[in-house]
Amino acid sequence: MILPREKYPNRPGIKHVSRKRSTGGLAHPGHTVFVHIYMYAGDGVSAGAMPAHPHEHGRLCDTFSGGMHMAKVAGQSVRYGQVNVEYGMKLAGTPPEDDGPIWMVNLMHYRDTADYADGRTDTISGKEADDRYTPLGPLAAIGAEPVFFADVDTQFLNDTPAWHRVGIVKYPSRRSFIEMQQRPDFKELHAHKEAGMAQTIVAGCLPMALPSLPAGAPTWSEVPHPPTADDPYVVVIHVIKFKDDERRSEMATYTDHAANIAVPHGVRLAAWMQVEGTIMGDGRSWDQIRFNVFPSREAFMKVVFDPDRLAAQAAHRETAIADTYTLITRPTVDRLYESIEGSPRPY
Repeated sequence: MILPREKYPNRPGIKHVSRKRSTGGLAHPGHTVFVHIYMYAGDGVSAGAMPAHPHEHGRLCDTFSGGMHMAKVAGQSVRYGQVNVEYGMKLAGTPPEDDGPIWMVNLMHYRDTADYADGRTDTISGKEADDRYTPLGPLAAIGAEPVFFADVDTQFLNDTPAWHRVGIVKYPSRRSFIEMQQRPDFKELHAHKEAGMAQTIVAGCLPMALPSLPAGAPTWSEVPHPPTADDPYVVVIHVIKFKDDERRSEMATYTDHAANIAVPHGVRLAAWMQVEGTIMGDGRSWDQIRFNVFPSREAFMKVVFDPDRLAAQAAHRETAIADTYTLITRPTVDRLYESIEGSPRPY
């Protein structure tokens, strides 16, 4: 959202290489075959052993033309979303020399009551089941780190589904995300996620360059609505799909206008992320996810209802954006800025 003129390049040093594998001259030339360790993890075929023929290894996999497909994760069918086949291939097939860290952003909507596939009669909530899932051991074993975790306080603009939590894990590489699905310790835990999660979006993201904070920006002790024990700082998450690339300039214009209002209220930026692909979701694609920080919920709401900002939103933001979520969140883990910049967060 907020500071001076936004920029859209990827962070320097990050390469984007997409490699698809094809069925070649088979019955459906040009159709891609999804690397099966994500959709069929546990079938006993290694990450590097994707067959040339789509019917090798018996029930291994089908031939897909792209798009979304019902998923198996850790060898289990899941009901909480669909796998994006082409992006799964990119995650598994990026050469090591072109691979690097990837931030997986998870939006989570829980079942009211956990629903276990094995029929167990636990009467815990979906959220409690997901707490049992939390795969800290498998993540540490592959060098991955949870860098952000927050409960959703308020959801604006798009209310379906109602997201309950947002989590971000930084993986050392795209391939490591795929390889984790094969780990026995991950498979043991995954049943809890499947029981608790009603719907999720999992987007692979790369950091964008952040605008600089203007000189003279107030500290949080100087703003009209500083953080308090009852109203601590909030991270406002914007999930964005642009109408087309040409409309991004409208968003940049909106950002300039909004900055004039938000900076006096103490806005800081934790991260702006470019969405490389959505590995799990409902078929929609996304372009950016932004993490803007305000000293309090009240500070953000003053910006929301500012008449000049509302006018800029109508003239520019709404012209640029095809689909969006805006979420006010209360973090319990917040190392997102540090995980990107390698320095303490500026708030």
